[in-house]
Amino acid sequence: MKWNLRLAAANRGIWKASELQHLLAERGMVISAGKMSGLWSGQPNAVRLDELDVVCAVLGCGIEELLIPEPEKVTAPGVEDESTPAAVGQNRPVMPKPRGIRSLPPR
Repeated sequence: MKWNLRLAAANRGIWKASELQHLLAERGMVISAGKMSGLWSGQPNAVRLDELDVVCAVLGCGIEELLIPEPEKVTAPGVEDESTPAAVGQNRPVMPKPRGIRSLPPR
């Protein structure tokens, strides 16, 4: 998903994060400067559903304008992403020890 708050705000004449932060506070959503920076920059750590309601109410938009699906970024099942490192020991199979054979005691 792509977070699209900045463009949605710009379409309504809101050009500064501080301006939107003030409008959100008027509706009861008081957020820190750090969280506002994340929302405005397009890289929010988390957005709660009740916060989405307030943002949509302030901007007069629907959720489809704030969240843009990006299905092309989802990997298909069985296709490994080359950027993900392989797990340790992934290249050799794990073989169980045969039952009934005990190891020798330490010398």
